[in-house]
Amino acid sequence: MATVVSGKGQKLAVDGGKYVRYTPEQVDALERVYNECPKPSSLRRQQLIRECPILSNIEPKQLKVWFQNRRCREKQKKESSRLQTVNRKLSALNKLLMEENDRLQKQVSQLVYDNGYMRQQLHNASAATTDTSCESAVTSGQQPHQKNPTPQHPQRDANNPAGLLAIAEETLAEFLSKATGTAVDWVQMVGMKPGPDSIGIVAVSHNCTGVAARACGLVSLDPIKVAEILKDRSSWYRDCRCLDVLTVIPIGNGGSIELCYMQTYAPTTLASARDFWTLRYTTGLEDGSLVICERSLTPATGGPVGPAASDFVRAEMLPSGYLIRPCEGGGSMIHIVDHVDLDACSVPEVIRPMYESPKLVAQNMTVAALCHIRQVSQETGNEVVCGGGYHPAVLRNFSQRLSRGFNDAVNGFADDGWSLMSSDAGSEDVTIAIRSSPNKVHGSLFNSSAMFSSLGCGILCAKASMLLQNVPPALLVCFLREHRSEWADFGIDAYAAVSLRSTPYSIPGVRTGGGFSGNQVILPLAHTIEKEEMLEVVRLVDHGFTQDPALSRNVNLLQLCSGIDENAVGARSQLVFAPFDESFADETPLLPSGFRIMPLDPKTDSPKATRTLDLASTLEVGSGTAARAENETPGSALNLRSVLMIAFQFTYENHLRDNVAEMARQYVRSIVASVQRVAMAIAPSHLSSNVGVKHSLVSPEARTLSEWIFRSYRFHTGIELFPADPQTKESCLKNIWNHSDAIMCCALKASFHRVPPVFNFANQAGLDMLETTLIALQDISLDRVMDDNSRKVLYTEFPKIMQQGFAYLPAGIGSSSMGRPISYEQVVAWKVLNDADAPYCLAFMFVNWSFV
Repeated sequence: MATVVSGKGQKLAVDGGKYVRYTPEQVDALERVYNECPKPSSLRRQQLIRECPILSNIEPKQLKVWFQNRRCREKQKKESSRLQTVNRKLSALNKLLMEENDRLQKQVSQLVYDNGYMRQQLHNASAATTDTSCESAVTSGQQPHQKNPTPQHPQRDANNPAGLLAIAEETLAEFLSKATGTAVDWVQMVGMKPGPDSIGIVAVSHNCTGVAARACGLVSLDPIKVAEILKDRSSWYRDCRCLDVLTVIPIGNGGSIELCYMQTYAPTTLASARDFWTLRYTTGLEDGSLVICERSLTPATGGPVGPAASDFVRAEMLPSGYLIRPCEGGGSMIHIVDHVDLDACSVPEVIRPMYESPKLVAQNMTVAALCHIRQVSQETGNEVVCGGGYHPAVLRNFSQRLSRGFNDAVNGFADDGWSLMSSDAGSEDVTIAIRSSPNKVHGSLFNSSAMFSSLGCGILCAKASMLLQNVPPALLVCFLREHRSEWADFGIDAYAAVSLRSTPYSIPGVRTGGGFSGNQVILPLAHTIEKEEMLEVVRLVDHGFTQDPALSRNVNLLQLCSGIDENAVGARSQLVFAPFDESFADETPLLPSGFRIMPLDPKTDSPKATRTLDLASTLEVGSGTAARAENETPGSALNLRSVLMIAFQFTYENHLRDNVAEMARQYVRSIVASVQRVAMAIAPSHLSSNVGVKHSLVSPEARTLSEWIFRSYRFHTGIELFPADPQTKESCLKNIWNHSDAIMCCALKASFHRVPPVFNFANQAGLDMLETTLIALQDISLDRVMDDNSRKVLYTEFPKIMQQGFAYLPAGIGSSSMGRPISYEQVVAWKVLNDADAPYCLAFMFVNWSFV
């Protein structure tokens, strides 16, 4: 064994150049570097040896091995922790399933008993028709067992604490009978199967008063924290406009009784909003569980009698709530029950399914609560990574502001300062509402009513609703998101953004009909763990509609997109956006506009047919738009009805109000016409004739491109890109998509040196490196990824690549789409040949890349 003396007189043991025993000081120095950059490039390692004297006697190869071993130990530690967590979750789920099995066994026994009892009564009645005792026995109601009798409380009077406690205890008993008993006939929703990483078990009611939903799930938060989050309904229930706790009465065991008033938004302009007057009871059980149960106070329950607020319809909440049970090893098991009567007869018949379907209630309320708890749990455990380094809670706050701001625009409540703008034309297809002096603003644009009124300006909202037939909501929202040029007017987007950025309370005379003259770049920020909701920044660039330098800057839109996966749990599909300056400050003004599509018919148990619209969507393996089966048929999507809500907001000065109103009306009409054209094109009845042809050509193109990339790499370098030659094009595409190094392609152009080409394909590692999606990838150019030195080398080696077919480029530092620096050890560039051996595109493989 050789001994090397370090700069501080300490010894570094080297065994034949293969084993290095590091001193504690050296380990501390390497650990500090590892915490900053777990995967340093060769340049970074050499720089580290030069700048840190204590590491000067370590060879670069040995340093590389240390980082590899360190990453391996970290991976093993994380895997061990993950397996322990999964084991705890499986144990808790096993207990839950055993309890569910016992409940079902009791339900079966009860049904068998009831069936036998009814048979016996019918037999006695037929055998002794003259015996009045039998009739008396039947009509007296003295049956040997009554299912879920309602407890009788003589003091059910909400005017005194004793009466409130009686109502609370009755609510608790009825809620527990629904959460863990057989008070409601539950039918499990297909696809909601339990598992360590699943949402949980979700069931809906069958043949009961009102509509009810139940969910059970696991989270890694303690019961008290879970209770705090769930009680703050406005933090997770996007349709909750306000929740006011009017009275709090402490009781024993650390519990409380609260009298609450809640208002919820209406999802469309076709119906009034709902409000609730409820009693909420928080208490603990003997087994250590925590219960939060709630019910409406009505004359039948001893509650107050009073009409609903203006613009609202009084709805009833039957005994509902949350049962939170602590789990061994930490975490909580949550049982959620939502049971409501939304007074469906008060809405137009066409949208009554939205108020009568327990599945939609489950997807809107019950699953939303469980998903929010799981999201917060993941964020608390630092398991959620957001683009740009922003804190998840900050981005979640902005997604809530977008959704609530859009809800506010759709509803247009009078107490928020909204009023309908009269029109000489009588009945209008587009409704114009204005807000000139709001009493309160929900964080959407202005911070004070005084500032709003003193400047003599306001907000204008143009709204329209339409009924869609045979159009999958997820597919329509996905198309609107990916193909903004099909419906948007870039000039209006730009003027709206500039009005908020420079002169926040006015908008100049906006021209319409100019069309879209810029490119759309989608930069992902965050998404929920179920990938049901995405927050992203949309950049509209390279516009040329004006010569004004103030308006020639890029336009940024903060965008919230949800419900683009037809197999997800969301009940609505939504695309909401607002001009944005990327400061992410709490006072950042937001003026949300966009689209909301709500199905009128609940999802069936059969899988819905889906399809992709472009090559990128076909390659996005594992996502909501990923790799659809080609043999799927659109038959299950026929007769699908949904309501589309369109709302666009603008600012105006008083002297320009009529001009802005006319502009907004014409703009929304043009959007309605565009959406109608798109809806006709993507309707299932047109799949075979119009878009279906395109879809059949997309998937083979994706597989063929992957085969060309693989074959050309082997032809030029003599090395296999994968360990074994795949037998099919599908396996080749899968191998390229899952390759550990970032692989990207761009078109070959004659003006390669003058105009940097944009990427047209990247595998999953490439998308992770660029922090982008396949849709936004097509607007990212090659010069964004490489630094100046790497670009010079590429331009120098380009003739060699065209002649020899490939070249190795040195290490360098680039940048992701979010501006994060990226280091890589080497870049392999090769010419991709098609089946005719003609140059098709240029491929790059970034080896051992990492964020600096």
